[in-house]
Amino acid sequence: MANFKFTKADNTRINDVDWSNLGFGVYFSDHMYVAEYKNESWNDGEIVPYGPLPMEPGMCTLHYGQSIFEGLKAFSSIRGGVNIFRPDMNAKRLNHSGSRVCIPPFDIKTLIEAMIELVKVDIDWVPQQRGTSLYIRPVVFGSSSFLGVHVSSDYTLVIMTSPVASYYPEGLNPLKIMVASEYVRAVRGGLGSAKTAANYAASLLAGKEAKEKGFSQVLWLDAVTRSFVDEVGAMNIMFVIDDELITPPLEQGTILAGVTRDSVLAIARGWGLNVSERPVEIDELFTANEKGTLNEVFGTGTAAVISPVGELSYKGRTIVINGGKIGSIAQKMYDTITGIQYGELEDTYGWNLHIDV
Repeated sequence: MANFKFTKADNTRINDVDWSNLGFGVYFSDHMYVAEYKNESWNDGEIVPYGPLPMEPGMCTLHYGQSIFEGLKAFSSIRGGVNIFRPDMNAKRLNHSGSRVCIPPFDIKTLIEAMIELVKVDIDWVPQQRGTSLYIRPVVFGSSSFLGVHVSSDYTLVIMTSPVASYYPEGLNPLKIMVASEYVRAVRGGLGSAKTAANYAASLLAGKEAKEKGFSQVLWLDAVTRSFVDEVGAMNIMFVIDDELITPPLEQGTILAGVTRDSVLAIARGWGLNVSERPVEIDELFTANEKGTLNEVFGTGTAAVISPVGELSYKGRTIVINGGKIGSIAQKMYDTITGIQYGELEDTYGWNLHIDV
């Protein structure tokens, strides 16, 4: 084990897990990693039994939302051991998010080592069935207690793990998506490129209303003109129009630099596909559908990997994509990425961090 203090849980809760019905984020493993930032430096952190954290009612994050998080996965490899998929990208993005809300950076090497050791400690919690994984959730928050709008002086970083199945009950069946017309999530110069609690709080009302109407998620438009596509609430979005794979660009600063998004673009370019990162107007999609050139729409994200979209609904208009079925590119992309993650395909990109157990 790396130089982390380790306190073993007295009892395991693993026997309480319904492995045939994991859901997403329902169960939490026996241990967690906790590090503290005080006097302008992070301590080494330690692995301790999973459980409640001490908290005062005046803890600033409860009042002012100074909180960031990440999400990545560990997979049981058919070649033995466990693969953690692209942890370096998540670690770098965590620090990017922190820079946007004044949270001090955490050493990337230490963060990855902590994730490795935590997975090793709770290795029995890594599910074995195809389509399941051990979700890894680092979260950082201001932990000082005060009232008044200013940055915290103290911070806490926690890494927890959770055995999960598919994020959406639909699995790979195409989702129904509602395009937001009344609400906005992020503006240029705001928090759109950071994985902060505030971003997700801003999406809750529209997401709730969408689900009440029978939709799985909301597709957000830009906050200025409300005509250009940003991203879906829990994933980036891709479109196949004619022979072009298109996704909104990161330069807008209103969408998250998704790890799966980056993986899809790299693989697509390796296949020789025509790939474009450019602004996409919502009307362009409806026009392409009328012309019969909107071939596929799918989301990309850590939680679900690839999520095909079967319907888009916007201001009373609904279009059905690819007959409501998953498209060939989305299917091939899902098979390729998950094949790499589970060790079924050669990892020619060097994305997996392999743990021998």
